[in-house]
Amino acid sequence: MRVSFDDVSVARGQRTIVAGVSLDVPSGTVLGLLGTNGSGKSTLLRAVYRVLRPSAGRILLDGDDVWRLSPRESARRVAVVAQETNDEFGMTVSQAVLLGRTPHHRGFSLDTAQDRRIAARAMDRVGVRDLAHRQIGELSGGERQRVLLARAITQQARVLVLDEPTNHLDIAHRLELMDLIRETGLTTLIALHDLDLALGHCDRVALVADGRIDRTGTPDEVLTAQVLRERFRVEAAIVRNPERERSHILLNGVVRAEPEPAAVTTKGHHS
Repeated sequence: MRVSFDDVSVARGQRTIVAGVSLDVPSGTVLGLLGTNGSGKSTLLRAVYRVLRPSAGRILLDGDDVWRLSPRESARRVAVVAQETNDEFGMTVSQAVLLGRTPHHRGFSLDTAQDRRIAARAMDRVGVRDLAHRQIGELSGGERQRVLLARAITQQARVLVLDEPTNHLDIAHRLELMDLIRETGLTTLIALHDLDLALGHCDRVALVADGRIDRTGTPDEVLTAQVLRERFRVEAAIVRNPERERSHILLNGVVRAEPEPAAVTTKGHHS
């Protein structure tokens, strides 16, 4: 499913957080949204999954304005792994994953045998089937993120939105989660802080700065040493790993602010 942002702006109160974003994400593409804290990445994603309504412009799913769809129809098309969620605490893993079937139910209908089969396949796919009867609150961060991904897969939406899903995960779980995301084959919009993960796992990236799209392209095109210096204030070298045919970022340090020039004073002379 193609996702298109058509001159989208999002405001909170009198403050515009996202301004005039136009962006096209072809079906099956993994797009990384990159930028510093407060750049507008998460705000843009929240407009996709109908938490923040755009103050201008449209977000289109195969040409349909997501904000003109019913909440139920929108949830059938867009699945979300949000940055912070406590909704599943007190549930077992299997109960949390089955929540993904909610948009396919009418009223308060019960889970069907087909729902349970779909959820079981999703748990198998992300490797949490053996945790099915565990409480969500007992899981590690990596396990919990895999459960949330299983729930999103169970939803059978064609667009996957993830807001900083690798936060608080160790490097092994970060790589594992990104591999699982790529394997879904879904059109994916993912906000990331880890630029090296973006280099290795995204088809395209969009650099967000001050609520606008600064540049888009392949990770190698966008994440240059100059961009890292100017936008992220780090000195870095981009190196190629010939075995994996991917690039890596070697961080060398923080770009220090230039000191203010000393004020020049002149003393008066008395005759």
